[in-house]
Amino acid sequence: MFDRPRAGERAILVHVAVNGAIDAREVTEFEELAISAGADVVALVTGSRRAPDARYFVGSGKAEEIQALVQAHEAELVIFDHELSPSQERNLEALLQCRVLDRTGLILDIFAQRARSHEGKLQVELAQLEHLATRLVRGWSHLERQRGGIGMRGPGETQLETDRRLLAGRIAQIKRRLERVDRTREQGRVSRRKSDLPTVSLVGYTNAGKSTLFNALTGAAVYAADQLFATLDPTLRRLDLPNVASVVIADTVGFISRLPHELVAAFRSTLVETCEASLLLHVLDAADPERAVLERSVVEVLEEIGAADVPRLLVFNKLDLIDGATPKVERDTAGRPTAVWVSAVSGAGLDLLRSTIAEILRADTLRGVLDLAPAQARLRARLFELGAVVAEQVAADGHFHLQVSASRKHLRQLCRQEGLSEGWLEATVH
Repeated sequence: MFDRPRAGERAILVHVAVNGAIDAREVTEFEELAISAGADVVALVTGSRRAPDARYFVGSGKAEEIQALVQAHEAELVIFDHELSPSQERNLEALLQCRVLDRTGLILDIFAQRARSHEGKLQVELAQLEHLATRLVRGWSHLERQRGGIGMRGPGETQLETDRRLLAGRIAQIKRRLERVDRTREQGRVSRRKSDLPTVSLVGYTNAGKSTLFNALTGAAVYAADQLFATLDPTLRRLDLPNVASVVIADTVGFISRLPHELVAAFRSTLVETCEASLLLHVLDAADPERAVLERSVVEVLEEIGAADVPRLLVFNKLDLIDGATPKVERDTAGRPTAVWVSAVSGAGLDLLRSTIAEILRADTLRGVLDLAPAQARLRARLFELGAVVAEQVAADGHFHLQVSASRKHLRQLCRQEGLSEGWLEATVH
C-alpha cells in the first residue's frame, strides 16, 4: 500500500486533448490550478487522443511515460486535467504507485483550503463526500474485508457497506444543515425585496479582479490575490449610488471552464444570490486577448445555474494594463449601457460604473399602482411574498389597490409562475 501524503507534494500534470488540438489556455489554467492547490509541479505531460482509454484514460505508451517520470522525479502525485472514472484512478495508482487525482478532486481540494464560513465549509464537504462516494474502494483493500472478531459478528455487513452507509448519513445531515442556511438566506432576500433594496452580484472568470473591484466600490477588505479562487465565500456589502437608494452588492466565487457538476450542485444555495440578483456585473480582464472565450465560459455557467435571464452589464477591468485606454461606457443601438471600462486598481472609471449601475436599476424597476379583483387574492399574496408591495388599500367592493415597486425581472418570473403573459403586470400597473 502506497502512502497518501498531504498537499504540497511533488506533482506531475497530465493534459490530454480528446478529439481535438491541445489548447494552450487550458494547459495554463490547469497549471495555475495545481499551483493554487499547493502542488510543486515537476513535470507536464501533454498528448492527444480520439477517445479516452477505458483502462488508463491515456494509452499504455503514455502511461509508461508517466510512470518513468514519476520514478525519475520521485513524484508523489499525478494530476489529470480530466474527470477519471474510479476504475481508471485505481488502475493508474496501481501502475504508478503514487496518488492520482482528477480535475474535480483538484478543484475540490482548492475549495476546501479556501472555505472560511460555516456554509462554505459545509458545501465543500458535501461536494467532497458525493465525489468520494463513487471512489470508496480506491486503494483501500481493508474496505472489502468482512467484519469479524469478538463483538463484530452480525448480519454480515462488509466494511465497504458500513462506510457507504455512514457516508450517506453524513451527506443527508449536511444537506439538512444547508437547507436551514438556505432558509435563512431566503429570509434575507425577502427582507431586501420588501425594503426595495436591489442586489447587484459580481460574476466572472476567476482571477478577473472581482474582489479588487468589490473592495474599490465598497471600501471593504475582502481578500484579493493573483490566484485562482482567491475568494470562495460570498460577501455582501451596502453600496450607495447616485439618485438611487442603496443597493446590496455581492462578491461571489469565480468561475472556470468545465466547472465540476458536484460544485455547481453543492453551491446552489450560494449561487441563488446570483440568480436572484437585480443586475449582474460580469467582470472581464480587459487586457486578456482571449477575453471573449472567457466570457462565453462564464455565460455557460450562468445558464447552468439558471441565471441567464438576469440583466448583465460587462465590466472590462484592468484598464491600467492597456496603454492609452480611458474609461468609457458602451451602449447598444437603443442607447442602453452594455459595458463599462474601468480599473479597480487605479480607480479610473469607478464613478462612471456607479452611475451606469444606477441608470440600469432605475430603468429596470417598475413602480405604480396595481388594481386586483377579490378573485386575484393568490396573486396579491405572491406579490407580498415577493416584497413588491409598498402600500395597500382595500376598496368597498373588495378590490385591492396595491402600490408596487419591484424589478421587472422578478415580476416577469412571477407572471410565468402564475400562468400570465410576461408583460401582463407591466401593462396593468398605472
